[in-house]
Amino acid sequence: MNRKYFNLTLCYAGAAAASGVFYREFTKYCDFSGVTSLGKVHTHLFILGMFVFLLLALFTRTQALEKNKTFRIFLYVYNLGLPLLALSMAVRGIIQVTRCTISQQLSMILTGFAGISHVLVGAGLVLLLLTLRNASAESFSEK
Repeated sequence: MNRKYFNLTLCYAGAAAASGVFYREFTKYCDFSGVTSLGKVHTHLFILGMFVFLLLALFTRTQALEKNKTFRIFLYVYNLGLPLLALSMAVRGIIQVTRCTISQQLSMILTGFAGISHVLVGAGLVLLLLTLRNASAESFSEK
């Protein structure tokens, strides 16, 4: 198992667990029981962070993905987009839990960051799928 991807798996798992604990304790402290985007940060980090890199750690044992330029671009784009996504969701969720009113401009800025981060994560996933398709095509052509 590639150590770099396993370390990323552990980082995202730790961040997901921490965000889940923060969500539970912060909403309890603020006496909040509604739905908030803060509660979804935990799931996003587990699925899009931990599981994706756990699968990559296993997949790189049989494929030489790191030699592929598309894969290297994926790593940068995805690891920029996912933390930004989690951060924008957490900030929006904290605002919702505290029932804080923010200006329309600040709300638009948060929405913009969330949109940019979603685009980065989506582009990263497309790059990953293209890399996997090319790697599987190369392995079939070798046989």
